[in-house]
This record gives sequence, structure tokens and C-alpha cells, in this order.
Amino acid sequence: MKLRLISLIPIALISTPCLSQQAPNTTDARLRGHVYVLADDSLEGRRAGTIGEERASKYIISQFKATGLKPKGSKNSYLQPFTIPDGLQIASTSHFIVQGKSLHLDDHFYPASFSGSGKAIASVVNPTNDAGKNITFLDLETVLKENTQKIHAEYSSIFYDKSLFAQKKGAIAVIWYHSGQDYTNVPRFDPKSNQTPLNIPILFLTKEGQKYLGFSNKASYDIDLFISINKRIRIAHNVIGFLDKKAPFTMIIGAHYDHLGRGEDGNSMSKQANRSEIHNGADDNASGTAALLELAYKLSINHSYLNFNILFIAFSGEELGLLGSRYFTEHPTIDLSKIQAMINMDMVGRLNQSNLTMTLGGYGTSPSWSQILTKVKTNIKLKYDSSGTGPSDHTSFYRKNIPVIFLFTGLHDDYHRPSDDAEKIYYRGVSMIVDLVSSIVYHTEADKKIEFLPTRERQTTTSARFTVSLGIMPDYSFDGQGVRVDGVSEGKIAQKAGILAGDILISLGQGKIQSVESYMQLLSKFKKGDTTTVSILRKGQELIFDIIF
Repeated sequence: MKLRLISLIPIALISTPCLSQQAPNTTDARLRGHVYVLADDSLEGRRAGTIGEERASKYIISQFKATGLKPKGSKNSYLQPFTIPDGLQIASTSHFIVQGKSLHLDDHFYPASFSGSGKAIASVVNPTNDAGKNITFLDLETVLKENTQKIHAEYSSIFYDKSLFAQKKGAIAVIWYHSGQDYTNVPRFDPKSNQTPLNIPILFLTKEGQKYLGFSNKASYDIDLFISINKRIRIAHNVIGFLDKKAPFTMIIGAHYDHLGRGEDGNSMSKQANRSEIHNGADDNASGTAALLELAYKLSINHSYLNFNILFIAFSGEELGLLGSRYFTEHPTIDLSKIQAMINMDMVGRLNQSNLTMTLGGYGTSPSWSQILTKVKTNIKLKYDSSGTGPSDHTSFYRKNIPVIFLFTGLHDDYHRPSDDAEKIYYRGVSMIVDLVSSIVYHTEADKKIEFLPTRERQTTTSARFTVSLGIMPDYSFDGQGVRVDGVSEGKIAQKAGILAGDILISLGQGKIQSVESYMQLLSKFKKGDTTTVSILRKGQELIFDIIF
């Protein structure tokens, strides 16, 4: 269910007066209010660098102002902008003129994703597929027929290689036409392509373009073409507020506020083919952002107990690879050498109500954490993970030799899906986590910097691209060899095979699983319909399951 609490209300008007006058009188109620705003459909999933992110940032700024935090972004503002690569776009100046006829972009022709930018003017007599120092014509039908029996034919690579061969033979441009009728495997322009562009223009004639042109490979053509492909960017923003105690050291408390939008960046776990549904990200990470805002409120009220400054940062671009936190650590608005530690809250909305267990990462990044945490009183049962790295923003600070704490209540079946909505958050649990962080802050020594210790590395992202999944949720706090299963998705391959939470994956097919990264790399080698085996350890016993992707 998607609730529309603010869809008819300008977001800049929400909670802009003094928070003490407007805020609900309980922590749970304030947290609920924040999450329902941030996870509302009107923010369109808070995709980094979009209007949805902008609306969320305005709400966060309104809360920072209400608590009296000073701006500590760029140019004395709360915002710190940074750029996000957003693929490729075809410039409107691109044109294709044949025999004086101007063909229309998209309707009649389109560049290949790997096309170079440039122009080509030539007279072509009886176009052939022989590459020469002219414009080379290549027939799509030839390629399709050659590869029709290859189940896993990578057509984008095949078209690239043949175009590259023509370039090496001296062609000044390549024009692909189609003498057949089946356009099923004909590539379209892919703005997310990461293929290295060639040095010459490469374009495809559409069926309509060939008809409009009256194309024949026996005719002669005067051609004037120009292709321009540019890199596209989006502008995203970290939101930064400062509680200034005029102290020598500063604690950073952070959470990322961006999410997946409608899954446009290919990071949705949804089975929807068109990925058109809004991903509200109530747990990931409206929950952490709500906790950040509540901590700003509470610590500002009780700041007389603090002996250091606190920098509150709502990061963007986390879902795209920790872009916002990485940008901040490379372009800090305070002296990094004066940072005591960084506390990161990412997905803190699903505390297990039966056993109140959650993961606290970064435990090994300072010897002070064990001393501090013995003084902290909480009903939460903490599962310690020593590593200072992981798939969230604290990693960027650990890389700068800053002690970190990472709070995480675990993955679930709504992770990176449109179903991660506000009504599923356990607000009492988030409130307990806010109290835990407050206690950590108050018990952290202020007269000197706490010591930093390096820890083992944990993979933060994967370079592998895969089209199949077992349907398991990895336990990122697992220290051993393999991947421990933290959860199993309903109706997916793992559940059907009999894999259970707590099992440890040790091999997939012929490949050994050493870590989450190696697991992802192995998955990338399989496609839908492939059969293989998966080996697991369950209570010390190895079990082997046959699976079909």
C-alpha cells in the first residue's frame, strides 16, 4: 500500500516552523511522521539527482533549521552538490541526410550506443559490406543468420566487433541496414551502455528509414551525416547540518536519504519487467534518515552534555555506489583530521520484535568502542561485526582512517522492492536505536581523538552483472568462508531447493564461494534455464542441491 499524505501539499511548507511547536510529543510519533513523509509516493522513490530527491532534501533542511543546526554544506548552505554519471544522450545536432532527404532521428535512424562522434560526407556507389575508405554498409540479416543457432549470442558485442573491423579497414562511418524482416535482436541505442565508443559514426537504419529512403544496395547515394553523443549527468546533493560546540573535535552522524526511484538505474529487485513502480524505501533508508532527524532534535536540546561538535549528514547517491559519502570525504566541509568518529544508520526500521537483535558494524575500528559500549544500556541485543567496510556510507570514512559504527537491522523480502513501505516499519525499534546512538555519543570521550584501527576488508559492491538469482539474502556480518544465508525469498529457487536461513553457501557449479563478491561473480556466469548445483554447509554437514535458473 502506498499512502499519499503530502501529495497535495507543497513539501517546503511541511514542518518549517519551530519543531518544538510542531513536532509530536513522542519519539515514536516523530519518527513515524518523518518516514511517512520521506516514503510517500510524491517523492517518487528519492532517486538521486531527481525532483524526488530535491523534495526530500527540502524536508530535511526544514528539520535541520527547526533544530537550530547551522548550514555546513557548500557556500554557506545546507547542500553539497555533486555530479552523477547518467549514461549517454544523442545530441539534437545529429543529422543524417541522404540524397537531400533529412531522415528523422529515432523514426528513421539512430546511432549505435558505441558510435563515435563525428561527421562523414561521401558519395557511395552500390553500397556493399566491403570496408574501405568510405562509408561502409553492413547487413543486419547476415549477422542474425550467422548466429541464429547460438542460444547465448551477444549481439551487441557482435555488432561492435564487425563495426570495429570496418573502422580498422579504413571506413569513415558504418551504416547498418536490414535486408530481412525479423528485428527481434536488432540493438537499440542504450544510454546505459559502457562499451568503449569507436572513432567513427555508427548508425542503424530502421525499417521505416529504409522505406522512406527507398534503400537499395544497388543504388548510389550522396550522404551527409553527423553524430554527436554526449555524456549525461545528474546533480545530487548531500544535506549537512552542524551542531557547533566550538570544540576541537567533531562526531559525524549520517544516513543516506536517496533510494531507487522507479528502478531506472537497474538496482531494483522487483520482478516487474518495466520497473515502473515507485520504490519508496521506507526502511532503505527513510528509517535511517528519520533516526538522523530525531537525533538532531534530541542532541540539540541536550547539547549542554556534549563536549564535541556534531555534523549531521544525509547522504545522496548511496544506492549508486556510496557516491555522496565518497564525495564528502574527498571534499570535506570540515577538517577530516578533527573527526572523532562516524556513526552510520542504514536500514534500521526492521528490528526483530521477538529477539531485538541487530548488527553493529565497525566494532573493531577503534579499541574505544568496546569500552564505550560496555557503558551503554540498551535492550537491543547487538551482533558485533568488527569490519569497518560494508555496503554503506561508513566505508567512505573508514577509508580515511576514521573510526566508524554501522547500525543495521537486516535484509528482508521488501529490500529494493516497491513493497518497502512506511506501515511496515517497527517505530518502537527505531526509537530504541536512536537511544542507543545517543548513549554512544554521550559516552564517547571528547578531550582527545579516539584511536583508529584497521580491520579486514568487506566487499562493498560487485562488478558482476547477473540476470539470475537464487533468492537468498546474504549475511554481511558473516566472518567465515562462503556466504551465510540471512533470509530466503518466498517462492524463489533457494526456497524451492530446500536452502534455509543459516545455511552457508560454499560452491555454485564448479566454482568455490569465498565471499559475497565471488558469489556474485559466479552468478554472472549463468542465464535463465541453466542447470547446476549449489553446495551448502548446514550444521557442519555438506549438502548438494540441483537447481534450475
